[in-house]
Amino acid sequence: MLYQKIVAENSSCGTFALYSLLCRHAGLSILPNQQAADEKLSEYVTEGSADTWRSSALKSFFEKHPRFRKGLLIFVLLGTCMAIADGVLTPAISVLSAVSGVKLKITELHENHIVIISCVILVGLFSLQHYGTHKVAFMFAPIVTVWLLCLTGIGVYNIFWWNSHIFHALSPIYMLKFLKSTGVEGWISLGGVVLAITGVETMFANLGHFSPLSIRIAFTFLVYPSLLLTYMGEAAFLSKHHEDIERSFYKAIPETVFWPVFIVATFAAMIGSQAVISATFSIISQCCALNCFPHVRIIHTSSKIYGQIYIPEVNWMLMCLSLAVTIGLRDTSMMGHAYGLAVTTVMFVTTCLMAMVMIIVWKQNTFTAVAFLLVFGSMELLYISACIFKVPEGAWIALTVSSIFMAVMYIWNYGTMKKHQFDVENKVSMNRIVSLGPSLGMVRVPGIGLVYTNLVTGVPAVFGHFVTNLPAFHQVLVFVCIKYVQVPYVCEKERILISRVGPKECGMFRCILRYGYKDLQQENYNFENRLVSGLVQFVETEEQTASKATDFCGEFGNSDIEAFDSSVHTTTISYPEEDRARCSCDIQVMTSDIGRVESFLLKDESLQILKAKESGVTYVLGHSYAKSKKPSSIFKKFAIDVVYAFLSKNSTEPNILMKVSPTSLLEVGMIYYV
Repeated sequence: MLYQKIVAENSSCGTFALYSLLCRHAGLSILPNQQAADEKLSEYVTEGSADTWRSSALKSFFEKHPRFRKGLLIFVLLGTCMAIADGVLTPAISVLSAVSGVKLKITELHENHIVIISCVILVGLFSLQHYGTHKVAFMFAPIVTVWLLCLTGIGVYNIFWWNSHIFHALSPIYMLKFLKSTGVEGWISLGGVVLAITGVETMFANLGHFSPLSIRIAFTFLVYPSLLLTYMGEAAFLSKHHEDIERSFYKAIPETVFWPVFIVATFAAMIGSQAVISATFSIISQCCALNCFPHVRIIHTSSKIYGQIYIPEVNWMLMCLSLAVTIGLRDTSMMGHAYGLAVTTVMFVTTCLMAMVMIIVWKQNTFTAVAFLLVFGSMELLYISACIFKVPEGAWIALTVSSIFMAVMYIWNYGTMKKHQFDVENKVSMNRIVSLGPSLGMVRVPGIGLVYTNLVTGVPAVFGHFVTNLPAFHQVLVFVCIKYVQVPYVCEKERILISRVGPKECGMFRCILRYGYKDLQQENYNFENRLVSGLVQFVETEEQTASKATDFCGEFGNSDIEAFDSSVHTTTISYPEEDRARCSCDIQVMTSDIGRVESFLLKDESLQILKAKESGVTYVLGHSYAKSKKPSSIFKKFAIDVVYAFLSKNSTEPNILMKVSPTSLLEVGMIYYV
């Protein structure tokens, strides 16, 4: 069991990557605030020739049938949640199977002692997660290499010592004879046979960390031969010791090397568990970016290595679930049944998504895609069907854990989409804003007000609610939207979009921060200074395009101003690396000596922005509370009023994620009905 977990489990990351690729090419967006400008991102590549009739037909099918789009989302969430369930099972099964070997040498050791030792190791493993792996990662490859070499040596020893003719078992004829003689029982046994391949296939999910060539070399010349010799050696041992089927791996180890192998096995189990835990953090992070999981605090454990993160809430949740599985089952066979079902389900979901990518993205013919799906999908369904028969014998754990996570993800996505729909339907009319005049009918106080919203166009309802109760606001008003796009990464020079909202006299702007679903919101520069610098740059360059923009607006009536407020005068603010480092210093120099700034020939509006920055920056955040409508069904009321409300209350607050000082924070509460 231990040598099945030598590689990181990153399959679900691939599942979301494939789904995001389909969203870009087929318009299956699960992110509501997408813009045409997003398609101009350098990462937003829609490669390939023009749509074929096959890809067009498949796109049209999903466009006409929203239920199938929703069904596809649920299908993707199923694969993702099964991978998270694997993150619960792998630490438990790896550590317990490693520790259980000591019972062969210390026979008086009770089963409860084995469980206690495993739990102590698990608690220690999860407790060390917040330190990160970058300080000890240099030991991972040598330990895994030594572990594989140990497996190879033990396998060769057992082959020549017990049964040198075991090589004949490589012939597929014996497989067919086995299935023919055992019938249904042989088919059901595939639920255990699948454990021989799980864990190894995840090497090919690490293409984001290693090149394809390095993975092929490692698999072909080290991993595959090692596992092949290990299984043949264990089979050779069992051919002479039929009664030692339980814990046959440890019983096949020669006496003289038992304890060194046991120590290496324990370390290998911890490394395998560590890899899965880190992968689960990455999965949850991507789910948060795609509005499929409540917001959680993400901590970077390394300042040099990108992507090494730690999520406290998820870490302790995984620890509790792993401890519960270890204490509750105490049987690696039952854990293996659950693990097999989880992994084979993820593999099948990935295969189905790949077949769709072949048609929609790669423009392959239908025969190629169907042949791919039939060949690989049929094998995976065969294993899944065998694993389903193991549900009463432990596989129910994978179903239970994945079902809980699926419910949480779907309800959170549903509530978030409804919240965005409410914001769109209740945003303040731009005509009403313009009719109020330059002061917007309020007292304009010195300073800059940042209103955070999910909208990329229009004025959010939270702003109207705020000024209704407190008719005063800052001299410079910026609507800030932090949004994710359906690409893995957004480069820094394309991160920010700045545009003007309404007439120039109103002093209102919009700033859109764009992130990829693998990007992490950790800025290494001062956002306030960078925003002010971007506003000044926008104002200074606006005059150059004013005539063109005026002609563009003249083609539309005043009633259309709201629809185009974020597309007119839109500027992408880019900062080279050296400019980004000077951003904070430049703003401080400008604001400390206005007379010197005037020598730069800045326009009056630019000086107004700099003076407003001197007066301070205030963050206005909306606190929305969802309520189900009275005629709603009891299921919807439970989902919104109980589950979604609980998740919203316990998710990390936006001001904590953005590290906003409490002295600069204003929160506005609103209730919306879905």
